[in-house]
Amino acid sequence: MVESYYTVRGGGEAEIVEKKSRFIAHVIPVTQEKEALEHIEKIKKKYWDARHNCYAFVLGLDGRTQRYSDDGEPGGTAGMPMLEVLLGEGVKNVLVVVTRYFGGTLLGTGGLVRAYSKSTKEGLLAAGIVERVLYRQINVTVGYDQSGKVQYEAAQGGHITEDAVYAENVCFKLLVRVSAADKFIKDITNVTNGKAEIEVSDDVYR
Repeated sequence: MVESYYTVRGGGEAEIVEKKSRFIAHVIPVTQEKEALEHIEKIKKKYWDARHNCYAFVLGLDGRTQRYSDDGEPGGTAGMPMLEVLLGEGVKNVLVVVTRYFGGTLLGTGGLVRAYSKSTKEGLLAAGIVERVLYRQINVTVGYDQSGKVQYEAAQGGHITEDAVYAENVCFKLLVRVSAADKFIKDITNVTNGKAEIEVSDDVYR
């Protein structure tokens, strides 16, 4: 599993107008090709009266699955420029569909490339690009006299304290980058003189 990747925070929509043609970008987080195709069909049905519904998507944390369509626009003027924006931003598991309502004026090859590229960028901006990091959940239980040391080590390493339960002892639920997990466990063991109870749980993207 990759340690981190960029994707979108959620769905987003943006619209631009070029020479009276409307370009409506729909950005949607997806993880499966079937899911992406279903969203494309929904948008085509919603905007059934539009001249074009072009799309591009990048799937998989390795970005290996890439698809695009010009949907009737001149070859290379819509889907590929949209895909190039996604690849340029480095985002994964993202679908973008740009709906075009023709305004009566031809934009030319260069104009179409610019319009579809700009629409995609605006859509990504509306959706919000975020980095998802692979963390390992580590639960650390210590006595009250050792709790400050655990908090200090977590803060120093930039790790996330998801929860802290204060009962007979103190139990910290921590998220530590996978690459730093082994070192963190050693550090906690050292600063608590081996008194900490350490439980390693699942790896999760956040």
